[in-house]
Amino acid sequence: MNSISVIGLGYIGLPTAALLANKGFRVFGVDVNEVAVRLINNGQIHIVEPELDSYVQSAVSNGALSAHLTPQVADVYMICVPTPFVDGGNDIPQPDLSYVMSAVEGISGLIKQNDIIILESTSPVGTTEEVANLLSSRGVDTSQISIAYCPERVLPGQVMRELVENNRIVGGMTEICSTRVKEFYSTFVEGSVVCTNSRTAEMCKLAENSFRDVNIAFANELSVISDQNCVDVWELINLTNLHPRVNILQPGTGVGGHCIAVDPWFLAASSPSHSQLIQAARNVNLSKPKWVINKISEAASKLEKIDKHATKVACLGLAFKPDIDDCRESPALEVALSLKELGFDVTAVEPNVEALELLDLVSLEEAIEQADVIAVLVKHKEFISSRNVDRLNQSELIVLDFCGALS
Repeated sequence: MNSISVIGLGYIGLPTAALLANKGFRVFGVDVNEVAVRLINNGQIHIVEPELDSYVQSAVSNGALSAHLTPQVADVYMICVPTPFVDGGNDIPQPDLSYVMSAVEGISGLIKQNDIIILESTSPVGTTEEVANLLSSRGVDTSQISIAYCPERVLPGQVMRELVENNRIVGGMTEICSTRVKEFYSTFVEGSVVCTNSRTAEMCKLAENSFRDVNIAFANELSVISDQNCVDVWELINLTNLHPRVNILQPGTGVGGHCIAVDPWFLAASSPSHSQLIQAARNVNLSKPKWVINKISEAASKLEKIDKHATKVACLGLAFKPDIDDCRESPALEVALSLKELGFDVTAVEPNVEALELLDLVSLEEAIEQADVIAVLVKHKEFISSRNVDRLNQSELIVLDFCGALS
């Protein structure tokens, strides 16, 4: 296991490739994004993640990491491509495995005896078996290789640390597969590496994020009920959590990202009639941005301006969670774009993004000077500094805090 080919150089693939390259492996990163490949080969990064830049620079400079547009021969193949969902024609979106299967097809002609194939992409139960079946149909003797599922479980903003420290679940097609893949992960993971079968490992990832989605939905629903009853939800949660067996999470603008906002649908799609709580939680979190938009519109109407275009709304934060640049499935971005479609003059403050095609980005200072309404949508560290909290709380603007940044 001297060489590794990482298929997909996004928010999981690139950190994984860079980490492994710094652990002594020869790593070939593969991605269809020509810009990303070029940047990486120049020792640069195309995503924001603390410490990632230094890992990539080090690995590229010493020749341990290179990026390519096509798969390269290796001993270990790690598939880290997106698994989005598509409209299934009913109330439950369906998983799209086309990127996974395309990656498998791409490496099928390169696989040799004793190679390891690892699927890290979040996937519906049974996907690893489909990977094995596809390889078999391509002439690969799967009895001579090790195939396993090992889901990532890292927190954006702490990926480089958690790739090493977090426990990992390895689900092999056979016990031998699990053992070999566990040995591989044990070379760089300090947490426990626990073996199971592929289906249990796949469902474990989906269950983790569905659990979080359900609990966030309770907090979001509680925030709406509190608002109707003129109760400060932040104080309410702080007081309620004094109970020794209660730990309510923090509400927000909604739920985004490519995990919590997506994975519950994979479970629901596999068992529509037995996932009622999961579906209900998903719909609660999906409805939260619409409630936020209505609250902003109500506040703006109090200004009594004749034309909405004359009402300037500044949205603070566009990423799906604090202190990252990732806007995938972001409820904050949905709010900002929806307000613009409604006719408001919308600007945004997003310290982790340099530019956006559809929105004008301004500094926090400009937002305070120019806006009529400020909506705090994401709890970025820049917004919760004592100086900026005081400025926002003391301003004469209408300031709406949807994430507890000012509490």
